[in-house]
Amino acid sequence: MAAVTTSTERSLNKLAIVGVLIITMIFLAPIYWIASTAFKPRNLATTIPPTVMFQPEISPFVKLFTKRSQLRTAPTPEQYAAAPWWERLVFDGGEKVVRSGRGEVQWSGYPSRFMNSLIVAITSTILAVGMGTFTAYGFSRFKIKGEQDLLFFILSTRMLPPVVVAIPMFLMYRVVGLNDTHWGLIILYTAFNLSFSVWLMKGFMDEIPKEYEEAALVDGYTRMEAFFKIVLPEAATGIAATAVFCFITAWNEYAFALIMTNRRAQTAPPFIPSQVGSGLSDWTVIAAGTFLFLLPVAIFTFLLRNHLLRGMSFGAIRK
Repeated sequence: MAAVTTSTERSLNKLAIVGVLIITMIFLAPIYWIASTAFKPRNLATTIPPTVMFQPEISPFVKLFTKRSQLRTAPTPEQYAAAPWWERLVFDGGEKVVRSGRGEVQWSGYPSRFMNSLIVAITSTILAVGMGTFTAYGFSRFKIKGEQDLLFFILSTRMLPPVVVAIPMFLMYRVVGLNDTHWGLIILYTAFNLSFSVWLMKGFMDEIPKEYEEAALVDGYTRMEAFFKIVLPEAATGIAATAVFCFITAWNEYAFALIMTNRRAQTAPPFIPSQVGSGLSDWTVIAAGTFLFLLPVAIFTFLLRNHLLRGMSFGAIRK
């Protein structure tokens, strides 16, 4: 009987492993497709059936960072030989790099949009997690009149999708002069992530025994000293997990960035789909921009993976 049970358990384990592999492949398929398209020649990006085996090239990334126009006449052999290697890749694709009257290369707006995304996402994440941590500590450690109503009110700010409030926010921002500014997006993303940060951090704060702080207070610590020296180190896992989710939300946000910005503070999500080639959307350039856009989130999540894994099981929200 024991042998049959062991055999059944092994079969179930193998089925579970196969199921996990299948699910993993399903979730990784879009990422693979984006990454492979970013290195494809343009004529292979939309082939039917899809092209899986191909010679990788980096011309989509060159096009992503430069302004181009359609090549009406082929460059002379002298012009082709004198051009930098990366410009010859653009020539090979039937386009040319746009230059100023003084011959300077005109770069695209992708680097500035990428930097805008970094500034807005990092700043809003720091503000949301910081304020959420203090707020969650107050709800967790002190008796507040109407606590449940206040927590529900905080949570209610996430009940409407961003696109519903985008137009009213645009009109208000236009009056106060915050349209197309970094601080305008930072305020919006901070407010949007704050409710999530408060609720998630409250779960972590509830898991930290109050006796730690009480012992510190008996030893002469002030409340703030106990918070910074005792509570924060214990809540590091929760802070890291919350920061990952807030950063991902701010980094990927599209509706506010599309409506509230135009040029100066525009982030990468609304800019990437606007990339066009010679009359048509250049999917290889769009894929290259998307591939680079995925890297900061992937790196940030990878660096905090241990905290994130522990945080998913340690900081459950509970009443």
